[in-house]
Amino acid sequence: FQLTFFRSRVPQTQGMRSSLAARQLVFAHAALTDVKARKLWHDQRMARWSGDAPGQNPADTAWASAQNTRIRLRDWTLEHQGDGLEARLRCTDFALSLNLTPSQPVLLQGDQGLSRKGPEVSQTSYYYSLPHLQVRGELELRGKRHTVGAGSTAWLDHEWSQEMLHPDAVGWDWIGINLLDGSALTAFRLRSQQGQTLWDGGSFRSAGKLFTFHRGEVEFKALRTWKSPLSMANYPVEWIVRTPADFYTVRALVDDQEMDSRASTGAIYWEGLCEVLDSNQRLVGRGYLEMTGYATPIRL
Repeated sequence: FQLTFFRSRVPQTQGMRSSLAARQLVFAHAALTDVKARKLWHDQRMARWSGDAPGQNPADTAWASAQNTRIRLRDWTLEHQGDGLEARLRCTDFALSLNLTPSQPVLLQGDQGLSRKGPEVSQTSYYYSLPHLQVRGELELRGKRHTVGAGSTAWLDHEWSQEMLHPDAVGWDWIGINLLDGSALTAFRLRSQQGQTLWDGGSFRSAGKLFTFHRGEVEFKALRTWKSPLSMANYPVEWIVRTPADFYTVRALVDDQEMDSRASTGAIYWEGLCEVLDSNQRLVGRGYLEMTGYATPIRL
């Protein structure tokens, strides 16, 4: 499953006094991959937020707290509760009601949480992850309920910045993987229009030791592609990803996991469930693969 919230500040409306002013825009994407049926179910939302504290402005249909993880877009929510998080959403075809409990410390990406995303120093984001979240709850698909029990894991990313992408970047390739031995693997690259790597990075954490990858240490090499009948984009759905930790084969469990978010963020991109094999072709983990900029250049 995927539940992603985006928040974007609108500079042109910051001086408006109206309670209806869209000082912030909140978007959300949700998806559920049915591996047996080889189908991705997905939905999207968007709404304005005045920027007032949650509950202060009755005109708000979305809001986010600056004090803790607490974000709402109508009836879709992600909120800090007790030692963990609660995720709730209902769509036409599927629903999630999940409790997510950390089993490991926060993973600070990049240089103590500052993650470079380009050759300029200003092209940096704040970025942390919570791998190996323990998941319990229920999911519903087309009226049929399923219990999510012991042994289920998830991954949370939180990233924010005031900078846009490098002007030559059209998109990125990214993986976040819960390895079966409790380790965590992150790898990414930003791509140019010609498919060249403009910047790369990531991390590997094992037995409490964190290894941060530097520029030039991560390589994505496509092995197999899938052509979308919707966007006609060709997505690499199987990769060799070289990192200082190992050479990994990253393979989509369902080829068609393309997200059409033109009704919210405006992009068409691929994000979905994958499995990971090590250099000896042993299954060592599962997680998510995200690829943007293949249908049209990404615009932030």
